Amino acid sequence: MDGQLKRGLLDVCVLAAIGSIEEIAAQVVAETPLTKIAKERIRPKRRLGAGEIVLLVLGSPIWLSLGIAAAAVLLALYAVVWSVIVSLWAVFAALAVCAVGSIPLGVWVIAKGRAAAGIATLAGGMVCAGLAILMFFGCLAATKGVILWTGRSVLWVKDRLIGKKEDV
Repeated sequence: MDGQLKRGLLDVCVLAAIGSIEEIAAQVVAETPLTKIAKERIRPKRRLGAGEIVLLVLGSPIWLSLGIAAAAVLLALYAVVWSVIVSLWAVFAALAVCAVGSIPLGVWVIAKGRAAAGIATLAGGMVCAGLAILMFFGCLAATKGVILWTGRSVLWVKDRLIGKKEDV
């Protein structure tokens, strides 16, 4: 084989190992900080004229307040989603504490001679233990889902800031 053919085969092997161009580009976008992308995209491509500056200043009470309101709504939505996750974990903790307390209490009440009350307490503790186990896996899945959703949301914002550039 001549050197150029070997080099071509080596390039094909390297590209196959690395991945497609789209995968590489997606990885670069995912690893680039959002602030850097925003700074590059916000830089003006041309100087603003005097009329444009006047319109921006005069319209700022409207567009600035709308932008702040939109950011506040998005932040509130994010806080609500995480508060639901925290609430789910609180329910799990309450069930686990009830299970840990009720089972020994039920045994103690049975030992004191009140069998019916002890069995009911023991049964309630076992139900709480079973629900706590199920709740743990549900809370874990919900937390992972919200973390995944957060990551995808950041990538979505990055994609919107970068945009699709067409070749000229």
